[in-house]
Amino acid sequence: MTFWQLGLHLFNFLLPALALAIFLPLAGGWVMGPGRTSLGRRMGVHVLSGLAVLVTGLWLHGQDGKMSTYIALLLVAATVEWLLQRGWASK
Repeated sequence: MTFWQLGLHLFNFLLPALALAIFLPLAGGWVMGPGRTSLGRRMGVHVLSGLAVLVTGLWLHGQDGKMSTYIALLLVAATVEWLLQRGWASK
């Protein structure tokens, strides 16, 4: 495996977490209004939590791309956004 192929594999492994980290804070701000946490910080938290879920799924299943990992990624990302937007204190 060349260095280029390794980079593509790592990028494709991280792409679901990166996509959620970009779009979910924007959607959360649109649905719940502007939060007290900055957009950049929310994106950073989403990247770290998404990466943790993907690595945990890889460790548990022994391979990436399992649907249960992607479901866990979506649930964790939505919960993190709710917590960062302080959803329990919504109007």
